[in-house]
Amino acid sequence: MLEQVQRYYGETLTGSHDLRTDACCDGAAVPEALKPLLADIHPEVSERYYGCGLVAPDALEGLRVLDLGCGAGRDVYLLSRLVGEQGEVVGVDMTAAQLAVAERHRAYHAERYGYARSNVRFVEGRIEALGALGLPAGGFDLIVSNCVLNLSPDKAAVLAGAYQLLAPGGEFYFADVYADRRLPAALAEDPVLYGECLAGALYWADFLSLARAAGFTDPRLVDARPLAIDDTQVAEKVAPARFCSATYRLFKVEGLDPGAEDHGQTVTYRGDLSGYPDNWSLDRDRRFPTGHAVAVSANSYRILRASRFSRAFAFDAGAGAHRGPFPGVSDANPFTTAIACTTGSCC
Repeated sequence: MLEQVQRYYGETLTGSHDLRTDACCDGAAVPEALKPLLADIHPEVSERYYGCGLVAPDALEGLRVLDLGCGAGRDVYLLSRLVGEQGEVVGVDMTAAQLAVAERHRAYHAERYGYARSNVRFVEGRIEALGALGLPAGGFDLIVSNCVLNLSPDKAAVLAGAYQLLAPGGEFYFADVYADRRLPAALAEDPVLYGECLAGALYWADFLSLARAAGFTDPRLVDARPLAIDDTQVAEKVAPARFCSATYRLFKVEGLDPGAEDHGQTVTYRGDLSGYPDNWSLDRDRRFPTGHAVAVSANSYRILRASRFSRAFAFDAGAGAHRGPFPGVSDANPFTTAIACTTGSCC
């Protein structure tokens, strides 16, 4: 299966125009502030982009970042710009042809960004075996991945490896493709279905179980969009399953509850995260207007306090007494959001 993926991305695909689904994110959905940064990336790198979302969360200055399945390096070079010269971005991929493209443009991007030296490096290897790559345990503040987890034959190993490599309070922020049901195993034998990120897609509820088993107790859905399959042959093979592209964020924070619990805690957003003077969102359900105390679950309180976002908030622990379940929290089903987004882009 891994060899099949290597052939598809190293030989079959020559660029994103060869893809047979709309897995790649619509450029119109990219925030205006990121468009000039993406335009600065070398054309050969951009042409070999096969992502399904945007893995550039907020507050990245100075972070140590790992990109799982980095391919030709588009996200690595975007993140290189966002973390700044004092930050670091490491890309891991198993496809030598993709890494060759990424490697030959390191100097180009360092010069383009005005850096004295490149702040990126690339490692060839399997994301299912991160412990064998010499990467430091607890050595990364942020791990990202863009439409790669579905291609892995051992998704539990990827999630467990990511958890081990994250520093306490760190985050795994990634976009991927999910199915609305468990798919027949036979579909994985089709190189096109697998290479197009369909046959290896997890049933979303199974993903949540795997994430929690790896230590990510409270997966948070950021956004989702329906995935169209314009190729009739491909659509017929996977019918009646539906697919969506979804972005989740998983935090390495100890002491989280299995569910949302209410302890009377509030947080107040200060308004100083770059680009978000009026409000900021942690995920699909949690938006924080500047200067307003907002009641949060115990998990949200702990996540915000333990993560890099703590500097942007004031915290009030309240009386601490348990009040029961926290009200108004939806599940992390991406299809709920994807259905609501059919009239526009939610990438």
